[in-house]
Amino acid sequence: MEINELTEKVIGLAIEIHRHLGPGLLESAYQECLVYELKKNYLYVEKEVILPITYKEITLE
Repeated sequence: MEINELTEKVIGLAIEIHRHLGPGLLESAYQECLVYELKKNYLYVEKEVILPITYKEITLE
């Protein structure tokens, strides 16, 4: 799958979830639904992966 196809798929699923649930829920609710939809569409998903970030001379874990 090309990056543009993947992007279109993910955004489409996110919009579908938002239309179904509406605004105002916690981010975690939308996250769980998005993970569900991505897996249902045979996409590999990892959530809450720890990625170190470097900001100027400090590294945040």
